[in-house]
Amino acid sequence: MDYSVIGKKIKELRKGVQLTQGELAEGICTQALISRIEKGDIYPSATALYQISKKLGVDVNYFFEIGTTPRLDYVQEVERQLRKLRVKHHYEEMMDIVKVEEKNPIFNQTDFNSQLLLWHRAIYTQEVLKDKVTARILLHEALGLTYDHKKALSEREMEIMLSLGVIDFSEENYDGALKYYEQVKNGLKGSKQLHDKAIKTRLLYNIARLYTRLERYEKSNENCKEAIRWSINEENMYALGHLHYHVGYNYELLKQYQKALPYFEKAILIFELQDEHVYLDYLRKRKEGLISRVQNT
Repeated sequence: MDYSVIGKKIKELRKGVQLTQGELAEGICTQALISRIEKGDIYPSATALYQISKKLGVDVNYFFEIGTTPRLDYVQEVERQLRKLRVKHHYEEMMDIVKVEEKNPIFNQTDFNSQLLLWHRAIYTQEVLKDKVTARILLHEALGLTYDHKKALSEREMEIMLSLGVIDFSEENYDGALKYYEQVKNGLKGSKQLHDKAIKTRLLYNIARLYTRLERYEKSNENCKEAIRWSINEENMYALGHLHYHVGYNYELLKQYQKALPYFEKAILIFELQDEHVYLDYLRKRKEGLISRVQNT
């Protein structure tokens, strides 16, 4: 894509309304970033582009139609950014995007677009505000915007059901959680091709966590190992470190320390490769404890 087309048009419109780069950047980003955008060095994020368009007095879709630049799907770009922040647990940044886009008419035009923001607001409510009651209400509201039991589940509907299952799991309502997980599993069977391969990984991991809580450790490991095989086959690294750790954790609970150790080591290696330092110190200490247990058996 020729980013310079977008940048040149932003510069042209900015000068037309007599704004400096600093004035355009205020409340959105840095002046330096605006400069790089106008030069075509980088492309603005979907949210930043929406905020820029508001300041310049044009509809955001205007930028998708100009020149020879291929049309971008703005909603898909927002969804991509939200997914990235959600996976990395950057919930505050995720919510910043939600708040901005809730004011964007594009997200009020269809139930499908509204659902995206409502779902992520629910996740924030659950993970940050710790308000499970409101989060559950928001998730049901989001699901109800598109769900039809006569039709196959969409990938997003599966994701929302997984979110509902996580709330039930956190409340120790394991039957309720398993009910949602089974619905998603059935939905996956009817899905010919997944756009987001990580949905199946998340499902299997959540089921594994549930079985661990029920002290069915071997059953939990079956799901983890299936998820690991799926991730490797699909070349998807999502949760691969967590999955290896969870297998090791199950073996540790079974007091099979020799079997647990390689999975802890693989989890550490994966987190190192992914630069996920949040978990590394904890896992290294756990590994040292395992080594001591192996040596004493």
